[in-house]
Amino acid sequence: MITTFSSFELSLAEDLPPAGLDARARSLWYDAKGDWQQAHSIIQDEAGKDAARIHGYLHRKEGDASNARYWYSRAGCRFPDASLSAEWKNLVLQVLG
Repeated sequence: MITTFSSFELSLAEDLPPAGLDARARSLWYDAKGDWQQAHSIIQDEAGKDAARIHGYLHRKEGDASNARYWYSRAGCRFPDASLSAEWKNLVLQVLG
């Protein structure tokens, strides 16, 4: 089971995400592997503020600021001014607890 940021990062060397990751963590895992489509497919039907924030992050990364703003609003947060890599790390830390 992945419980730390460093173990999550190490798992990126594998071809498939580790067993036991929830949808939010799997989405971020696929995003880090460069598979935006898979990351988006996983998160798009998930409920909750964490999922909405990840959804916003993915649209921000895609370059669709309008759609990203919508999802950030659903998450109850503002459009971030942090870099994409810093936001990704913060999201991973958040979902790992």
